[in-house]
Amino acid sequence: MPLTPSRESAPSVRRTTADDPLARPLLDGLAHEYTTRYGSAHELSRCPAEEFAPPHGAFLLLLEQDVPVAGGAYRRHDEHTAELKRIWTHSAHRRRGLARRVLAVLEREAAARGYSRVYLTTGPRQPEARGLYLASGYRPLFDVSADPETIGPLPFEKFLENPKP
Repeated sequence: MPLTPSRESAPSVRRTTADDPLARPLLDGLAHEYTTRYGSAHELSRCPAEEFAPPHGAFLLLLEQDVPVAGGAYRRHDEHTAELKRIWTHSAHRRRGLARRVLAVLEREAAARGYSRVYLTTGPRQPEARGLYLASGYRPLFDVSADPETIGPLPFEKFLENPKP
């Protein structure tokens, strides 16, 4: 039985690729969550791994004792916009602010690469994600009073501070 990573220290950030074997547990967990909530993990196959690679994208993991506990990525949406994808925290490590940390690192890196805006969508059956994005300063591009199930994917945007010229 694997040891549970210590929660004593802050997880380290590892910049890697979506096809890194270390990312597999995170992506498998995300696929399980999508399948549980939506009946399919089709969303994960929409974007090839190379779209999350530099210079236009990034993929990162938060590690505790070399065990992935959270992660996320972005890819180029357009010349000025990075699209965030694959934001996920292992169920045993939720409610610790890890997803918020993933967002902050991705936003900083996107700004450093010259993006001035980030865009993302989340599913209508992911109220935790919706709450995270609203609490993190993302502007909903949908009617927040509507039933999310009637909207489909819920789009958000955020303008980045100090993007690289």
